[in-house]
Amino acid sequence: MSGVMGSLKLEPAMSRLDLLAAPVAAALEVWPVDAPVDGDQVMVAPIEPDLADTAAFCEAYGVSLRESANCVIVAGRRGEVTRYAACIVLATTRADVNGVVRKQLDARKASFAPTDDAVRLTGMEYGGITPIGLPKDWPVLVDARVVAMPHVVIGSGVRHSKIAIAGPALGALPGALVIEGLAREAG
Repeated sequence: MSGVMGSLKLEPAMSRLDLLAAPVAAALEVWPVDAPVDGDQVMVAPIEPDLADTAAFCEAYGVSLRESANCVIVAGRRGEVTRYAACIVLATTRADVNGVVRKQLDARKASFAPTDDAVRLTGMEYGGITPIGLPKDWPVLVDARVVAMPHVVIGSGVRHSKIAIAGPALGALPGALVIEGLAREAG
């Protein structure tokens, strides 16, 4: 991946830990050796925090929605048990929370996790939550379309930067499960 994507000026994330949430930096320091990309190929770029939301970010930095992936935290409940998962989908799609995700979590009911819970449990900022550095017992559900992308832009755990990473690397994260049809086209 080159050093520029859209108007982002990308640098190796390991050289800019100041642009990452603490759990993200910690996860990169123990990056899996069998990952499809080396940890030093995970790139990061600073952005304006007010432009962290996907549509505003893409417009401001010249990155297409198809090159952007969102990480949403879902809570699934069965009885008194709540299980959390991260869903990684392209910005042009929406996670099938009530169908595919609910079944994956073996939940009777599934919904987007409340913002306060997502922030507290991940140690990341709302609008910057990323699949890198999530709690180890959470499944990371990755839509197959994300893995098929040569590279995508995702959150960095904070609102003032974004990570660029090879799509296949997201499917190789610890706890990742690549799912065909996890998301549906938005519209």
